[in-house]
Amino acid sequence: MAKRRMDERISRWEEFYQATEGDPPCDTLVKALDLFASETVSSGGLFAVDLGCGSGIDSLELLRRGWRVLAVDSQPEAIQRLRARLQPEQVARLETQIASFEDLVLPQADLVNASFSVPYCAPHGFDLFWSKIVMSIRAGGRFAGQFFGLHDGWAHDPTMTFHSQEEVKKLLSQFNIETFDEIEEEGKTSLGQDKYWHIFHVVARKAA
Repeated sequence: MAKRRMDERISRWEEFYQATEGDPPCDTLVKALDLFASETVSSGGLFAVDLGCGSGIDSLELLRRGWRVLAVDSQPEAIQRLRARLQPEQVARLETQIASFEDLVLPQADLVNASFSVPYCAPHGFDLFWSKIVMSIRAGGRFAGQFFGLHDGWAHDPTMTFHSQEEVKKLLSQFNIETFDEIEEEGKTSLGQDKYWHIFHVVARKAA
């Protein structure tokens, strides 16, 4: 799996964006897009929400493949960086929203992409946040993203949300799971800090 991982303690957002800007799109997004491509003659008209878009890697891949995109991030600089990288023909297909996960207003979408972003919703707001995601995805649409497990090195952080395997599968009860990879390993953050990762990589299709 391509790993674009963000330390919630990073105060120097510019350094994080620079460290990840050249990364490839997340593997879960690519898997979801390939599944859509196998089902659909054209991506024209398909609409995705990219939650926690960061430097815009996944949003740009969606746009490259012809999707319309709503890119969401709490940091204005993230949106500025994304817009600065657009091709002229992509401008009309991108909408942006600067908002915290707790304050999100989500439209109906064919895909909600949340690459390494869902865990950054605080526990007190997570249930509402997740219900917004589920309600926004059309029947036959998909969720692609990651959840952090209980053994993760940041699991003691009260501002983040972590789940057991059973809890993640319960969250996906309205979906048919297409990818479910649980990873535990020593690794590093995007800025080179040592960290133990416990991650669930998910692609799931909402039941009709």
